[in-house]
Amino acid sequence: MTQSMIDWDFALATAVRMTRTGPEVAGAEAADAVAELREGAARSEGSVREFTGLSATAASAPILVVDRPGWIAANVASFEVVLAPMLTKASRAAADRGQTPGRIGRSVGSRITGAELGAALAFLSTKVLGQFDPFFTAPAGADGVPVGGRLLLVAPNVVHVERELDVDPHDFRLWVCLHEETHRVQFTAVPWMRAHVQGLIDQLVDATDMDPEGVSRSLGELGKAAGRMVKGERVSLIEVLQNDQQREVVDKVTGVMSLLEGHADVVMDGVGPSVIPSVAQIRKRFEKRRGSGGPLDRIVRQVLGLDAKMRQYRDGAAFVRTVEKQVGRDGFDAVWAAPETLPSAAEIEKPDLWVARVHG
Repeated sequence: MTQSMIDWDFALATAVRMTRTGPEVAGAEAADAVAELREGAARSEGSVREFTGLSATAASAPILVVDRPGWIAANVASFEVVLAPMLTKASRAAADRGQTPGRIGRSVGSRITGAELGAALAFLSTKVLGQFDPFFTAPAGADGVPVGGRLLLVAPNVVHVERELDVDPHDFRLWVCLHEETHRVQFTAVPWMRAHVQGLIDQLVDATDMDPEGVSRSLGELGKAAGRMVKGERVSLIEVLQNDQQREVVDKVTGVMSLLEGHADVVMDGVGPSVIPSVAQIRKRFEKRRGSGGPLDRIVRQVLGLDAKMRQYRDGAAFVRTVEKQVGRDGFDAVWAAPETLPSAAEIEKPDLWVARVHG
């Protein structure tokens, strides 16, 4: 039954149909970009390891250079894994209330939700430069150990942005690889990170109201938020659809994601000057681009919670730098010791709280 709640094939087809084509690139130039991104990711591994002290070989998670449809397909597969517990809970709740729809109703409903998911992925497929997918699991290799996670680099988006910013393409590609390779290392060199993030998602599912009253409350809050957004207020609809238990879990998720994003930015800035001649120009122009966009683009970013992600880069990087200034690199590395030493959202904003809790 859970498979029928979202038509994953329809979501994929919708997203691929709706996504815009990438920049015009000659065959040879496209091949060179793909090869350079693969080389940049492999080259970044040593730099990230040396700067952070975190070690993860390329075999621990594959590195894939993809186009927009390839990124969409990977994320549809990831969503199918991540949302499975939520869909199972929703189906059981509906069955317990005797509200299970008939075959036609399930088919129509699943295509509607598939279309909604596809539209969101189509928008995101033009924005993402790279992504580490921690939920991908490949079959076990020769050593009998399954591979967890994969790194995706979206070649047409990288080419589009480097042209838009008018920066050196070779430097920009390596700059992107440094950031994304850091995420691959974070999840593969820290053995408990992947399971911890999955556990937080499970907690979020457990805290989600599936009863009619809970859904009604969420819809009411959604209507109020939409009204505030129309008035020009900054509202994330993702944040609105949360009860108290969910907010507690989301606080933990915000803390860990801010840490990972901010740490990647710090690594990128720390390694960049030694291997990327034009890193200062790239950073300046890219930061300006992060805060730009038309009215429609900004609304969509709010709805999808992407504004919060931009804050994660800024606040997480400030946390890392402040902690390292107070207790040094070794003191900061305590964040990788165990889930209990990860910062909360409040500690990201006030690093002194984390230092006091972890280092006394």
